[in-house]
Amino acid sequence: MDERDLRICAEYFLEHQNQLFDEPVAENMEEACEFLDECMAQVFNDIHEVKDYFEDAGMDVDGMDDDEIRGQMEVFSLPDGRYLIVEG
Repeated sequence: MDERDLRICAEYFLEHQNQLFDEPVAENMEEACEFLDECMAQVFNDIHEVKDYFEDAGMDVDGMDDDEIRGQMEVFSLPDGRYLIVEG
């Protein structure tokens, strides 16, 4: 992830981290950037890339439609239309 992408992702993650975690894992932008870097979060351009990522990781996504993929806890729909995957 380049610096601009990391900033966009960290800002969004900071605001929406409760989607994946019961308690905050980051309190500010610096902590959010560090957390995303440490957990090797990834950004994908479209939902089909997300589905391919899950398949490559061994997740059974056969029969899941795009909305079900988007509904996975670790999938964050970024405001620019891309997807952030955060493995918890």
